[in-house]
Amino acid sequence: MAACGRVQLLLLLLLLLSLCLLTVQALKPLPGFGNVHLPAAAMHQQFRAALPNPGNNAAAAAASSGSRRPTGWKLAEEQACRDDVTRLCPKHSWTNNLSVLECLQDKKEVSSTSNDDDLLWNYKLNLTTDPKFESVALEVCTSTMLEVSLLRRHNILKYIHYFSDSKWLGSFTDLHSQGEVIACLERALVREAEQKDKAHQIKDECKKAIMRVAELSADDFHLDRYLYFSCRDDRERFCEHVRVGEGRVYKCLFNHKFEEAMSEKCRNALTTRQKLIAQDYKVSYSLAKACKADLRKYHCNPDTSMPRAREARLSFLLLCLESAVHRGRTVTGDCQGEMLDYRRMLMEDFSLSPEIVLHCRGEIEAHCSGLHRKGRTLHCLMRVTRGDKGTVDNLCQTALQTLIQSADPGADYRIDRALNEACESVIQTACKHIRSGDPMILSCLMEHLYTEKMVQDCEHSLLELQYFISRDWKLDPILYRKCQNDASRLCYTPGWNESSELMPPGAVFSCLYRHAYRTEEQGRRLTRDCKVEVQRILHQRALDVKLDPELQKRCMTDLGKWCSEKTDTGQELECLQDHLEELVSNCRDVVGNLTELESEDIQIEALLIRACEAVIQSHCHDVADNQIDMGNLLECLVQNKHQREMNDKCAVGVTHFQLVQMKDFRFSYKFKMACKEDVLKLCPNIKKKADVVICLSTTVRNDTLQDVKDQRVSLKCRKQLRVEELEMSEDIRLEPELHDACKKDINKFCSSVAYGNAQIIECLKENKKQLSQVCHQKIFKLQETEMMDPELDYQLMRVCKQMIKRFCTESDAKNMLQCLKLNKNSELMDPKCKQMITKRQITQNTDYRLNPVLRKACKADIPKFCQSILGKASDANELEGQVISCLKLKYADQITRLCAEEAAAQEQTGQVEECLKNNLLKIKQDECKTEVLNMLKESKADIFVDPVLHTACALDLKHHCAAINPGRGRQMSCLMEALQDKQVRLQPECKRRLQDRVDMWSYAAKVAPAEGFSDLAVQVMTSPSKNYILFMIALAVSLLFLVGLLCGRITKRVTRELKDR
Repeated sequence: MAACGRVQLLLLLLLLLSLCLLTVQALKPLPGFGNVHLPAAAMHQQFRAALPNPGNNAAAAAASSGSRRPTGWKLAEEQACRDDVTRLCPKHSWTNNLSVLECLQDKKEVSSTSNDDDLLWNYKLNLTTDPKFESVALEVCTSTMLEVSLLRRHNILKYIHYFSDSKWLGSFTDLHSQGEVIACLERALVREAEQKDKAHQIKDECKKAIMRVAELSADDFHLDRYLYFSCRDDRERFCEHVRVGEGRVYKCLFNHKFEEAMSEKCRNALTTRQKLIAQDYKVSYSLAKACKADLRKYHCNPDTSMPRAREARLSFLLLCLESAVHRGRTVTGDCQGEMLDYRRMLMEDFSLSPEIVLHCRGEIEAHCSGLHRKGRTLHCLMRVTRGDKGTVDNLCQTALQTLIQSADPGADYRIDRALNEACESVIQTACKHIRSGDPMILSCLMEHLYTEKMVQDCEHSLLELQYFISRDWKLDPILYRKCQNDASRLCYTPGWNESSELMPPGAVFSCLYRHAYRTEEQGRRLTRDCKVEVQRILHQRALDVKLDPELQKRCMTDLGKWCSEKTDTGQELECLQDHLEELVSNCRDVVGNLTELESEDIQIEALLIRACEAVIQSHCHDVADNQIDMGNLLECLVQNKHQREMNDKCAVGVTHFQLVQMKDFRFSYKFKMACKEDVLKLCPNIKKKADVVICLSTTVRNDTLQDVKDQRVSLKCRKQLRVEELEMSEDIRLEPELHDACKKDINKFCSSVAYGNAQIIECLKENKKQLSQVCHQKIFKLQETEMMDPELDYQLMRVCKQMIKRFCTESDAKNMLQCLKLNKNSELMDPKCKQMITKRQITQNTDYRLNPVLRKACKADIPKFCQSILGKASDANELEGQVISCLKLKYADQITRLCAEEAAAQEQTGQVEECLKNNLLKIKQDECKTEVLNMLKESKADIFVDPVLHTACALDLKHHCAAINPGRGRQMSCLMEALQDKQVRLQPECKRRLQDRVDMWSYAAKVAPAEGFSDLAVQVMTSPSKNYILFMIALAVSLLFLVGLLCGRITKRVTRELKDR
């Protein structure tokens, strides 16, 4: 093999010698060559004929005797070379002319003797005309020589023709310079691909010849004379112990190309070599050899009948073999190792991709100058493409995307040297449990994006790479492998894995995630493994809006218009959701689809899930662990929004999503699935969630009031509707109409009150009399709804949560307030809950319409006795208790029992009234005294009207009056009889309170003005001076009668004539 390598070296040297010589001679034909182009078969026959055999030895000797030196002639013994050989070459090589030639060639720049140069030149020229040389070469390297078509004479003549072109010779005057012409042509070849100006194009045949020469020198770096002399010192410095052959020295030098100690001349020569490899992978001996079988196996070999085109490019080879690996096909380890090296090489030096040099020149000069090493320029261009530093041309972006596809850093993060160095510390801490080089490293890094473990440089490099990976789903090898069958089955892309041109890369992933959340009824779902991977990618994309190519493409204008200042993490998508109605239709559709997807699986919102980790672990871990979310986790977070584990970030995120849901009922997944049929039937053309909830709840209420047997809203929808109504009651912003109507009042009266926990609504209730008419009307309607359904009263249910569990577990939700009122004075009642109940009773006392029980019980009596008050009623203003006062004061004995009970129930703790009753004599204002007297009168109707007396006599009522129905004063009469009965023992407090009431009633009877004849008669008959009053009345009547008799005769006299008639 060493002999063959030496022969190859000499063959190439002789070829270069011949090319240079014949170029200068301007196509003058060499002796014996002529201008005849022999066919390949004839040339092969000449090679075979040159092999030594007994029949042609004499002829060969005769043909060559004139040109060969005498047998035993030694190059080392020539006077011109003796000093150089002695000084430069080892002694054991002096007897071998080829060894001396190789030694002097390798030390060419050290030699300074012109005679030595002439001698070597003539010696090499004689070798080219010696037929024995071809015979020996074919004998030593039979298989190799048959494959090397470059040595065929007809091809040599073609190469001589093109290499004689004066455009490419330039100023080369040293005909003995080793490889300068070839190096010049190679640089011209790579420069042509990097320039738009094609004025001096190299012809295809010449290109093929240049690449063939580079291919022949791929085995041993000595064969590339220009690179050898440029990198001789660097080889000794970096690759001293690397054995020559099979491209090992090239690879070693490539790995050290960006070292500080590397000479600039060598670095440039290596870059030219790498660019040639990028154009034709066969220029890399090790890659072509290691992947030869795999290329043939997966049909990646170029068509030899066609000119070298894209199939010969390194990028095509990498894409073809990477596709096989991603599909689970077997590629040899040696080939994968070589692919890894060259993928890393492409990512390290952008200049190896001519398309980037050609199309990204402006961006590099403007933003990325001076960053040529270790992939920094490439990442700078990626940052510009993301929009972080400016704008980028479409051709440049396409070139970058193509490079990322070829290098495929998603399969192994180590391919991206800049990313590897930036994220090394993060990988060592956060991802140390993952094997080095595993594709999941990138996913691990994305999971820790925007966390305390992430460093800034890693964050930038990671997002820059993910920007391109997100635009071609095949760049994620795990997703590619898990979902290839689903893509073929669901996305109508047969053969997508053999060609990347059948469907735009972004369209495939869009198709996959549309199928990821389909129900069984909808059919055609993803497999479980594929769905997990799709969810993983969606979680990553939620971290940055730029990682969603479809969203960024359609919403570019709206992002600039509405969200230019929203640049923090996650703010851009939130901004788009906030301005959903103002977005252009294309952007609105994609944002709406994404929001709808998030409502089903809120874990897509990775930032929100991180912020809510504590509350999820404490209250929602059971639903968070489910593979299929179905909206349960978001519902759990909403229900636990005010737990102590809930932090501000989580609360704000959950509230934001609730507000977004109000824009479209489809954004509430569980509500949509439960009620979509009812919405289509009962609320068509209604889109906003708040309007849909009002429409459905109104339908449910009307059916309930009318006692409809078959309700129009389905049972599952009614259950979910209740959940939505309860959630909306927590924050006024979740009721857009109410919030819009009261914005000015909120700023005026509740500016210091925080949203949430229904605090704003409670504040507006407390300032109801000062509100604007529109807001006042909305608050009154809200209170009316809450009183009819106390479960919608968020503050009441929150403050009295424990008391409801204690006292009202068996009560219906709509009777919750009534139950709390009955237990308000219990010793076990929580003071805060008691205070809240009192507030609601005060509210009910302002208008009978806010007391649904009273309203229902007295629906016949109110129009009958209080019609004059009802005529003045309006929706915007309360009746200020006029109807209730009407019922209690004037008609307490006439209204039905239940109505009387409810009217009497409009009391508070009773302590204030008790104070007023005890100090009745001291009250000077007539209006106040009249009201207190009225309270005393009303208390006779039922003991419920007197809370102090009712509390004191609760046990006695239970023991002595349990069988007596309340109302019409029956229970009060029972207690009075027990008070007078000396055999009955009442509680001391009850007995004292009853005696006080007797005294109060007696005094009230004396001072209270009679409001009618019946009241006057009652006062007379109950007065201690009854007899005197009756006597005086009788005396007055008698006197009136007598006066009438007497005065009547006097005033009307009759004449005698009339009497006598």
